[in-house]
Amino acid sequence: MAALALACVSIAIWSSLALLNSRVNALPPFLAVGVALCVGGLAGLVRAREWRVGAKTLAVGIGGIFGYHAMLFAAFRMAPAVEVNLINYLWPLLIVMLSPVFLRGFRLGPRHVAGALLGLSGAALIVSGGGLGLRAVFIPGYLLAAAAALVWASYSLLTKRLPPFPTGAVGAFCLVSGILSLALYGLERLAAPGMAAPALGGRDWLFLVLLGFGPMGGAFYAWDAALKRGDPRVIGSLSYLTPLLSTLNLVAFGGKRLSLGSGIAMSLIVAGAVVGSFDVLRAAWSAARRRPGRAA
Repeated sequence: MAALALACVSIAIWSSLALLNSRVNALPPFLAVGVALCVGGLAGLVRAREWRVGAKTLAVGIGGIFGYHAMLFAAFRMAPAVEVNLINYLWPLLIVMLSPVFLRGFRLGPRHVAGALLGLSGAALIVSGGGLGLRAVFIPGYLLAAAAALVWASYSLLTKRLPPFPTGAVGAFCLVSGILSLALYGLERLAAPGMAAPALGGRDWLFLVLLGFGPMGGAFYAWDAALKRGDPRVIGSLSYLTPLLSTLNLVAFGGKRLSLGSGIAMSLIVAGAVVGSFDVLRAAWSAARRRPGRAA
């Protein structure tokens, strides 16, 4: 259950990404991502001794975090945000479906597949609002979004396959990824000399720091710890709670209205999470019932 709790912490933190990002969406994407990831990495300095990992582990960590964000933000520039967001949310399904490919001893059961597909259906409805139109002109952007989803799913599964490394090493992954993102921003500036440099105010720094300590920093630490301890098939199914909670945050704090379609989507996502994690929840319930000293 510790793994599920850690996964839920990550999901809850990630649900704030859309809300916090809306506060800095006027900034160049790679600048915002770079600063936030650097903050997330520097937050892990307290465990800097754990940053000494093998070259393979470092490559997977940086490739996962930097590669995912670079591809995703490139996709947002090449295709409409709704479609990119929807394709991006293939990553929980990919975690479930690719578990047997990356990891030994993880077979797919009907509940795992059903839970992931229910979650995907709910995510599609909540992200698209019931309207979706994929167009051929945006295929490069769609492919980048799919590649980003594959990169994040692969990174998540490979962390269980690599030689054991401490979760504190995620700080190094974030910091290097942040520096690379800032380098991309610098290259953009060089390619467009007339681009005005944004003036970061106190409000911008506040939300960038919150992003760094939260969805683009702290969530990665909890995610790593969850995957090392838990079943990726179950965690993948639970991950579809992210768009649900994100929508609720936008309703509560961002002025968004909750539609009937959103309600149906939420029901599908919750059903998928319950179906996908049913075996774990049943085992936890049985263990609680057998616990000594339980009241009659």
